[in-house]
Amino acid sequence: MGNWVVNEGLSILVILVWLGINIFLFVYYYIVYLDERFYYTRVLVGDALSWARAPAACLNFNCMLILLPVCRNLLSFLRGSCQCCSRNITRQLDRNITFHKLVAYMIAFHTAIHIIAHLFNFERFMDAQLEQNETIAYVLSQIGNGDNRPYLNPIRTNETNPTFVAFTTIAGLSGVASTLALILIITSSMEVIRRSYFEVFWFTHHLFVIFFIGLVIHGVGEIVRGQTASSVLTNKPSNCAAQYKDWGKVPDCPIPQFTGNPPMTWKWVIGPMVLYVFERLVRFWRSKQKVVITKVVTHPSKTLELQMKKKGFKMEVGQYVNLQCPSVSQLEWHPFTLTSAPEEDHFSVHIRIVGDWTQQLFEACGGEKKEFQEAWKLPKMAVDGPFGTASEDVFRYEVVMLVGAGIGVTPFASVLKSVWYRYFNNDTGLIPKKIYFYWLCRETNAFEWFADLLQSLETQMLEKGNADFLSYRIYLTGWDEAQAAHFTVHHEEENDPITGLKQKTLYGRPNWENEFKTIAGNHPGARIGVFLCGPEVLAKSLSKQSINHSDADPRGVHFIFNKENF
Repeated sequence: MGNWVVNEGLSILVILVWLGINIFLFVYYYIVYLDERFYYTRVLVGDALSWARAPAACLNFNCMLILLPVCRNLLSFLRGSCQCCSRNITRQLDRNITFHKLVAYMIAFHTAIHIIAHLFNFERFMDAQLEQNETIAYVLSQIGNGDNRPYLNPIRTNETNPTFVAFTTIAGLSGVASTLALILIITSSMEVIRRSYFEVFWFTHHLFVIFFIGLVIHGVGEIVRGQTASSVLTNKPSNCAAQYKDWGKVPDCPIPQFTGNPPMTWKWVIGPMVLYVFERLVRFWRSKQKVVITKVVTHPSKTLELQMKKKGFKMEVGQYVNLQCPSVSQLEWHPFTLTSAPEEDHFSVHIRIVGDWTQQLFEACGGEKKEFQEAWKLPKMAVDGPFGTASEDVFRYEVVMLVGAGIGVTPFASVLKSVWYRYFNNDTGLIPKKIYFYWLCRETNAFEWFADLLQSLETQMLEKGNADFLSYRIYLTGWDEAQAAHFTVHHEEENDPITGLKQKTLYGRPNWENEFKTIAGNHPGARIGVFLCGPEVLAKSLSKQSINHSDADPRGVHFIFNKENF
């Protein structure tokens, strides 16, 4: 249990607090609409009133939260401010997308309840308007007809239907627009669509503007109505409901007065909306700053390296930027991890060519051309960032495990380059004393662009007499038997035949159980940072191993798991 608390305790506490607030708001507002002020409204629609209003309160709360996890500049600012705080506090900021998704699911859940409850409400409003036998529901529905008296039943005539009302009122139209926008946003966010059709995901996500506009004006229609406070004093439902036929005829039971609930949603969401608008303005301003491409390199395995310069650009290890290429698309922005080190005079990204946008960028940069490209022929680029990630915390641990899968090695290229520069400059303030680096790849040619960096690090560590500082293992996960036999033949050579490094390339997949046991045995009592940039399946495996091999004793070894999220 102690192991689990170290890695997940604070995250679970945050989720429980969030769930607790949702439950409190639901129960509180459910009870509010059981109040005497809404007695006559419940005569018309029953308990569906509370079932509509309770999730509406939860929607306000969650819509207040949904924009905050995607305010990247705010998160980067908080990350910088939290550097002096506990690592666990900083790690919560790295789970911003996970929390964003959870809040979105909660919004969808409460929206469904709200819609279903209002479908019942409108049917019952219509039924009350159609009553012809002088029931209390009929009398309440007639209040306000022809005398400009404040009404209770929003359906004002028996010659209509709920569908017509839904598409001809402010509340109905805004509700339909917000619901359609929400459905498109959520369905296009499914993993299969996001990975295969990123443009669909990206464009439909911007329907959030319609969603929020609809959300804010939804309450203006004041569909839900109740007795005024003064009317409750003169026409107490407990005394006058049974005398509804004599309302206005007896002094103790005048005709009740009604009013709509004033719109409240804007009070919940105005703060986050202002923050988000400011966030977008900052991004727009930064995107207009001039960016110069200084070098384009085409690496094996269809990987494009762009080296760029931008005035005033400052970065930390492991951060990422959003790139836009106007000649490819005026609207699309894509995140890429920085592979350069803060000590370099430029910043760089490595882009794997896997989709339409990356393929068009590859062609625009002359990736398929053999001849030298003139700088003025290269496309213009816009850069937004840099933004913080989990890898920024690498230099807060004395012992570090870095695990990259495929192109997921990019944040660790920045880390290892920075380590090289710090060793080269004899930086005595370097906190990490041991780095374990694992790279899992399917193809051999994917290693070529990264092998030079590892060779430089090998040489540097040997010259400094600290060869044990960096231990790395490179795994080929896509080898067949013939390739494995070739590996065995060359195993005795001094340098690896694939990478040219002294450390031999391995094939298959790591035995993480053994790796964690070995590292735990080598560093008793240490806080070991585990950093991953890779698929979710690998993340679950490493997270589980981090928990299983952490000591229950606070003085023992603890593996702290961190994962890159975009």
